[in-house]
Amino acid sequence: MNNFSQIGAHALAYLGDVVIELLVREALILKGYEKSGKLNNEARNFVTAVAQNEAYLRIKDMLSEEEEAIVRRGRNSSHLNIPKSASAAEYKNATGLEALFGFLHLSGQKDRITELFECAYKPLL
Repeated sequence: MNNFSQIGAHALAYLGDVVIELLVREALILKGYEKSGKLNNEARNFVTAVAQNEAYLRIKDMLSEEEEAIVRRGRNSSHLNIPKSASAAEYKNATGLEALFGFLHLSGQKDRITELFECAYKPLL
């Protein structure tokens, strides 16, 4: 499949979740964290729906029309299994962000992933 924009939003979000998690873990290790317990505790601060919503809000004005469309697809595909720690809007934005990172990964846009990740999470790293 060469047209990555045709992949379902849930699948993109599933992949994007892993992409974001990997980038967070890498950033924490490069910051000096070494013990797995501490790494896991710190990583949770970045990968919750609330944190991903805040990350999305930091980069939303940087997105192209195509990227905005991917985020919208992710937001609109959200199921109703919303965690108690997040509002429906936060959860939907988090799913949209994950879908975007999944799409960018599949389409080989590594530099764009790095750019958006750094802007989205820089205040926290």
